[in-house]
Amino acid sequence: MARVFTVSDSIVIGVSPEAAYDAVSRPADMGRWSPENLGTTKGTGDAPAALGTTFIGRNKRGRFRWVTRCTVTAADPGRRFAFRVHAIGVKRPRLRGPIATWEYRFEPAAGGTRVTETWTDDRRTWPAFVAGAFDRMVTSGSTFAAFQTRNLRATLRNLKRELEASAG
Repeated sequence: MARVFTVSDSIVIGVSPEAAYDAVSRPADMGRWSPENLGTTKGTGDAPAALGTTFIGRNKRGRFRWVTRCTVTAADPGRRFAFRVHAIGVKRPRLRGPIATWEYRFEPAAGGTRVTETWTDDRRTWPAFVAGAFDRMVTSGSTFAAFQTRNLRATLRNLKRELEASAG
């Protein structure tokens, strides 16, 4: 089976594109919606992130915890927010290299805004068998594409619930 490098999902949220963008563009808050992300380390990612902003993300999967260094690659208020993950580590992001890119698009839709979240696997140079073995080991048997598909769906549902509750 061919390796899947990109997965995405979308949901309509009953808020404006600007309100959805404002929430997602604050990396410190991502831990409120993501099943894996815990937000950012203290002092990084607190405000809406501008193009070029670097932040340190905190993550967990089961008992395992790690941090990532991320750089904002798109910051177009109300339209698009993206960042790439380019370093990873247990306490500090020391291992450098292309890891993943996350993108959020915001489009007006009936009833609010269609938010589309996309994950792209940037580990292109990894041989497929190495990536497959690594993925199954760290996701309890899944590929990262399948694992991230579930995470995207959960993140978008949680984002919708919180934004609509605070808007209403």
